[in-house]
Amino acid sequence: MTAAADPAQELARGADPRSRRTGGDVAVDISHLTYDYARAGVRALDDVSVQIRAGEIVGVVGQNGSGKTTLTKHLNGLLKPTSGRVAVAGVDTAGKRVQELAAYVGYVFQNPNHQLFASSVEVDLGFGPRNLGVPEDEIAERVEQAIAFFGLEAVRGQHPYRISFPMRKLVGIAAIYTMRPAIFVLDEPSTGQDHITTRKINELIGRLREEGSTVICVSHDMQLLADVADRLLVMWNGRLIADRPPRDVFADRDVMAQTKLEPPQVTEISLRLRSRTGALPALAVPELAATLEHALARPASGGS
Repeated sequence: MTAAADPAQELARGADPRSRRTGGDVAVDISHLTYDYARAGVRALDDVSVQIRAGEIVGVVGQNGSGKTTLTKHLNGLLKPTSGRVAVAGVDTAGKRVQELAAYVGYVFQNPNHQLFASSVEVDLGFGPRNLGVPEDEIAERVEQAIAFFGLEAVRGQHPYRISFPMRKLVGIAAIYTMRPAIFVLDEPSTGQDHITTRKINELIGRLREEGSTVICVSHDMQLLADVADRLLVMWNGRLIADRPPRDVFADRDVMAQTKLEPPQVTEISLRLRSRTGALPALAVPELAATLEHALARPASGGS
């Protein structure tokens, strides 16, 4: 039996270990989407077209005001296109209410205070599935699963506003998780988080991938996206200017300069050493270590 390839070693040899990731059916289909904030006279989205497949993890990046949140708010019907079309799970959002689209798209707001309102964490976790008509025994099972996975046992009976902000944000994500939507939209999930809760979010995104969910993550946290994303949608001035894997985006100096984004530190180091290593940009420390080890071994392997 052939041993599984080490992703870091593959990268050192010039092969991208993430290139094998493929999605399923089209989960999100955005066609020529334009959106105007009429009262302000601002065109927030300008002819954006993109498809996202089931099971993909897609990051949405860009500076404030680039159109990231405006784009994702079209997915659950909070905003309707000025022109163009948005479909999720084959359903055109234009004729659907937010409540109807909640069965397909779970939107986790950047500020959990905008979505938590019940008297306790446990009640908040059960509200969404109950609103969708899920049977009570299944609601109880989902709530227990969420409490266990997110580590919320100690706060399950507390009011959400009486727990720490990082923990409150986890509760906000858990409240959507219990609804089991096919598509998750996470708006700046790591903002205000400590190391422990950020790691939990990484684990959650990995678990959602295993369960076949589609995850769309709006974030300024380039390391988070380097760790989890298959693709990055790069927004600038209301337009989609790049749709490529993280390695390709981070290595594109023109795109990074135009958007004033910076790659993760480990990727920046990797790019500066690329002329010596000849490897693809690293997204994590083990990848960088493998490329350096591979580069240092080359002279010895060639003999003298």
